[in-house]
Amino acid sequence: MFDYRNNLKRILNQTAGDDKSLRNGLAAIKMILGMANDGAAPEATVKTRDTAVKVDAKQVNLLLTGLADLISTPGDPGAKNTALSAIHRLTFTPNIGASYGKSLSQLEQAIQASSTTKDVINKKIFEQAMQPKEKPVRDYRKGKRYTVIRLLSGCDLINGNNQRVYTLKESQIHSLNLKSGDIVEAVPEENNPNYEATILRVVGFRQLAATEVDKISTFKYAVVQGRTGHLSVSRNIKGQKLRIRGKSVLLPIDSSQFQEGNVQLVDGSIVDLAWYDGDVRLKKNPADAIQLRWIYQVDQPKSKPAVKKKKVKAVQDEVAITKLDMDLHYSRVGIAIGDNQNEAMLEGIVNRYHGIPIPIDAFQGKKKVMENQIKDLDIVILVTAFAAHDSTWNIREFASKYNVKFAVSSSKGYQAFERALYRAAKGLPAYEGNQTIKYKTE
Repeated sequence: MFDYRNNLKRILNQTAGDDKSLRNGLAAIKMILGMANDGAAPEATVKTRDTAVKVDAKQVNLLLTGLADLISTPGDPGAKNTALSAIHRLTFTPNIGASYGKSLSQLEQAIQASSTTKDVINKKIFEQAMQPKEKPVRDYRKGKRYTVIRLLSGCDLINGNNQRVYTLKESQIHSLNLKSGDIVEAVPEENNPNYEATILRVVGFRQLAATEVDKISTFKYAVVQGRTGHLSVSRNIKGQKLRIRGKSVLLPIDSSQFQEGNVQLVDGSIVDLAWYDGDVRLKKNPADAIQLRWIYQVDQPKSKPAVKKKKVKAVQDEVAITKLDMDLHYSRVGIAIGDNQNEAMLEGIVNRYHGIPIPIDAFQGKKKVMENQIKDLDIVILVTAFAAHDSTWNIREFASKYNVKFAVSSSKGYQAFERALYRAAKGLPAYEGNQTIKYKTE
């Protein structure tokens, strides 16, 4: 008799609690239980309504193996191919198609729809970071010794006279995790015209004087967010904000900043950033000083088809409303209101400018609660018509403490809130008052 016990254990151990995983696991278990009858491997006997049919047990085993792998790693191409191939072979077995055709068809559709998620991508990144480094194959060639001077991307190799001899690309040194002062052995690269030299081994380290090297800061595993043409970075995969000199920065980014290869950035890409601490441009325009150092090669999740959502009445006619020249680039926008008054309309305004609305209860008087609500925001808009007096002071205090952009809307109206959002995003005065502020439109 076909021994199906190990396959069932494997499926049960790797079945998650979400609906898709449970459906896939249930379909696989039903099939194997239906096929487990008297018979000898490599064939199992399946009883249909009218007759008994011999089924190739090898294909059943391949199907279960592929399903188990898909439950563990959604969207895995190898697992999908294994499971689909087994289903096709089982479908063409006499009488199986008639008895189990519908179930097999549903299972095939579920397998084809399985796609890589952002959680899987992040899991791969962490697994790659935690994997022990493989020992490099020993290269017995002899090279000259040079000192590494790290650049924003790649590095320079200098000789004993402090003269630059070679410049290496980031792709050559990224896995070596080199830093300024490392002493390496390198040889000229003759076989590959794209590279000047090849590092054979790291042989030591010497402390360089501060005047010999520029200090570099990095922001690793940053998450790219937005849509094509409007991509930006504000946080890494741990949720930590990108901060330059203590201030949170929203960094516009595009693939043209990456010098190696034709790599396209999309929403969800993972990158490393680097900048010189002494660059004077960091104060006024950090985007000019920060360089894209590395793009991690991971499979991106398939984009889901757009689902039309019911629009809020207050912004249904937004096409007819003049739109301000503003793009929030998925900034987290706190809306300080009370008891959810007009919340849907205000959230609709934030969404219109590609922001992420986060309601804040402005009637909540506890300072610690208010501080926790504000510290991770990029922008906070206070609607004074709905806020308690004590909360107003707390919001202003914590916005200043955590460098959160802040503005005040004196009324609950659409235009007043929209203009407050514009002032906060552009760094204009928090209060409009009687002063003349020019609001640019698209």
